[in-house]
Parts: sequence; C-alpha cells; structure tokens
Amino acid sequence: MTSTMFSRIAPPLSLRTVLLGAAVAVTASAPWWGPPALSGLTYFRVRHVQIAGVRYASASAIYAKLQVDTSSSVWQELDAMEARVEELPQIANAEIERDLPGTLVVYVWERQPVAMVATPTGMLPLDSAGVPLAIDPGRADTDLPILATRDTTLVRLLSTLRGSDPGIFARISEARRVGKDQLLFVLPPIRVRAMQDVTAARFADILPVEADLARRTMRVKELDLRFRDQVIARVE
Repeated sequence: MTSTMFSRIAPPLSLRTVLLGAAVAVTASAPWWGPPALSGLTYFRVRHVQIAGVRYASASAIYAKLQVDTSSSVWQELDAMEARVEELPQIANAEIERDLPGTLVVYVWERQPVAMVATPTGMLPLDSAGVPLAIDPGRADTDLPILATRDTTLVRLLSTLRGSDPGIFARISEARRVGKDQLLFVLPPIRVRAMQDVTAARFADILPVEADLARRTMRVKELDLRFRDQVIARVE
C-alpha cells in the first residue's frame, strides 16, 4: 500500500500545550461534547495529512477534497471529508482516522482497472463493472487484457479471474466474443474457447491439461472448454 504525506509547518508545541494531552482521552471519549470542546485548541490543528492506498488517483486531488489547512482541527467531522473524497471518480471508498494530536490518515480504495478497450481516441481502462476509469494508460502500469468492445460479461469474468486465479489472469492478452454466446481468450501462445457462462473454476481446468501436454512435449494451439466436463486440446 503506497502512501503520500502532506505536511504544513506549524509552530513548536509549548510545554503547557503538551500537558493538555493528559486530559485528551477523557474529553475525546465524551459522547457528544468532547470533540467540539477540543476542536478549538491549537494543539489539535492539522499539521500532517497522510494518504495511503493511492496508485492511480491523484494524491493532490484527494488532499484538495479534504478542505483542510493549518487552521483546521483534526476533530472536524470525518464523515463529510470521506464523502467528498469518494466524489472522485477513481475512489471507490475512503476512510479517515485521527492520529493525535495533528495528523489525519486517509485510507483510499481505488476502482481497479481489469481490462482495456480500444476507442477512436486510444485505449480506455475499464473497472470490474465495465465503467471507464480516468487513468492514462501511457502513465500507469496497465498491462491488462484488451477487449474489442465494452462487453460487461467479459469484464466481470476477467475481474473474477483476477481475484481467484491471478496467474491465469496475467496471461490473458486479449478477450473477445465470437458468436452470440461464445468467448475467445488469447493466452500466448495458445487460445482458449469457452461459453459465455464459463466460471473461473472451469477456466482453471486448462492448467492440468497444459501440464500433461508439456510433459508429452506436445505443442498446444487451442484449448476448448465449450463441452461439459471436457477440455479439448488442438495441437500443432
């Protein structure tokens, strides 16, 4: 998990301010009046913002959504800040914690790209629901399967494969629909044919077949999963 630290220089804390820490636990634990009472103290001004979980999103954009500076208190409403961060298209979820006395820690979970689709203006990353993401493929590590069209069935299957069998997912360079209910996957140097309702578990059936053919030094050209309980191999 990557993280980014934003810091703002603040005056050194006086001994009197430091001693206030002895009363913080009691006041902060009060049901409703504690945080408002603490929010006016200089001791709890925001001095640092740490952002964790950023890969594709802009840390600066996340910081801007927080709307904090050195006059802000760490005791302000966290839910409102989380909601603003989640307005960013790339962010699926955000959680913010206080690290007293003056740090806000922002944890973000991004919408991850699972495929790329060709468009007239270039390659467009898609998330697990087929929604386009504001990611520049030229500036990010997006070694992903390429689709001919925004096919949600393919995208969801690829997302499932990435979670259940990342090894197979990493091998897929292309995926496309062939016919009404059939799919074709390119895993260089082989191709895999399947029905559109193929599951990740069924897809994994290619592994023992590949291993067996390799032991017999047979070069496989295509594996076919379209027939129930069978993997048909076409060799060169």
